Amino acid sequence: MKELPKAFVDRMRNFLGEDEYACFQNAIDGDPCVSVRVNPYKIPQGWAVQDNLRHVLWCDDGYYFDERPIFTLDPLLHGGAYYVQEASSMFLYYILGKLVSPHEPVRVLDLCAAPGGKSTLVASELPHGSVLVANEVIKSRASILKENIIKWGTGNVVVTNSDPSCFTGMEGAFDVILVDAPCSGEGMFRKDDRAIEEWSETNLRICEERQQRILRDIWPALKPGGYLIYSTCTFNPGENGEMLNFMQHEFGAHPVEIRHRFSQIVSSDVKYGYHFMPHKVMGEGFFIGVVRKDEHDTCSDKWLKERKDRRNTPKSVKLPKQVASLIRNVDAYAVYENEEGFGIIPKEQERFIAAVEQRVRVIYKGCEVAQMIGEKVKLLHPLALFAGLDKEAVTVYEADRKEALRFLKREDIDVAAPNGAWVLISYAGVGLGWGKKIGNRLNNNYPKGWMIRMDIR
Repeated sequence: MKELPKAFVDRMRNFLGEDEYACFQNAIDGDPCVSVRVNPYKIPQGWAVQDNLRHVLWCDDGYYFDERPIFTLDPLLHGGAYYVQEASSMFLYYILGKLVSPHEPVRVLDLCAAPGGKSTLVASELPHGSVLVANEVIKSRASILKENIIKWGTGNVVVTNSDPSCFTGMEGAFDVILVDAPCSGEGMFRKDDRAIEEWSETNLRICEERQQRILRDIWPALKPGGYLIYSTCTFNPGENGEMLNFMQHEFGAHPVEIRHRFSQIVSSDVKYGYHFMPHKVMGEGFFIGVVRKDEHDTCSDKWLKERKDRRNTPKSVKLPKQVASLIRNVDAYAVYENEEGFGIIPKEQERFIAAVEQRVRVIYKGCEVAQMIGEKVKLLHPLALFAGLDKEAVTVYEADRKEALRFLKREDIDVAAPNGAWVLISYAGVGLGWGKKIGNRLNNNYPKGWMIRMDIR
């Protein structure tokens, strides 16, 4: 039996009652669930016939595994075909379906986005022409977020690395803001013993104060009538329901009911807050609630209109013809050029993204596609993972698992292709990266920083 902090045990006993607490403790002492969420734009060949997979009830793309495989040795993970995500947090999928119209483009901010589970979920579900700004304040975690966004390949995400206070002046910028707040992590006690070791009542208070600061910083950036989705992976009411109350009292926010049919979800002691308890659901501890900004809240989009100078006016750039021909629906994208080469972003959000870049540190946007080196084209790795790549316009080599893993280790594989051709290495119909045929060998262009370093036997 895990030795949990006494103050935590006393609080949970009081909240659940003695009999139910025993069930809760048994769940904490058990094995965590293993769940993944499939990329709806990259469903692997043969996935539908895997009848041993159970669905996550509140997420059409979510599945449970009976046991935890070695994910590092699955090429599909590296190709962004799925994301290993805790099942309880996938309830965000259900919430988005209630809040966002499938027919109107929206601007969404995921404020505390690393490592990218919720950002990849949001990116998959946004209507055409929308944009997601996925932000992470810690630089090293922002790099992990960027990698996962590239692997997911939707092309509608801007990755930023800034403090929440940098968004304060962007009044009314976002239709939806997601704050998956840094918290005390009590919901992770089953799968992370370190969370137990680091727990203290002092840390609870520190988390609560940090969460209030974050919410104060970000509230102005929500447009009137917009939604703020707040979540944590803790059971502490001071970080959960009391934060919903804080937004109601501090900002005049309106609580939003998310009507659902899932009896496993426990309503909190505040209006329209929802608990996921490990003895009730196949998932870890999680809390989520939604508030709405008053439609009559005074707000200005002056920040978007100001600085109409060269720095805030997107340059007119065109893709080289041989690159444009590789992208489906290429007219839906605006083209940009930076030190990495050419990239694309949703055309409807071009001006908005340019204005965002004036306020926060952008480390990636849309999809980087190619470089021109003299008259020659070098295809960039994100294009191989981009869901909008026209695979009929490129040379594709469908690798078996052994070949795919060798490619992901940056080892040589034998591919027949014309000399000088760029070859998309694919596994189960999912692109993994580029190789270029030079003479009798294929030059492996998989990024060195992403390569598999685990021994494969």
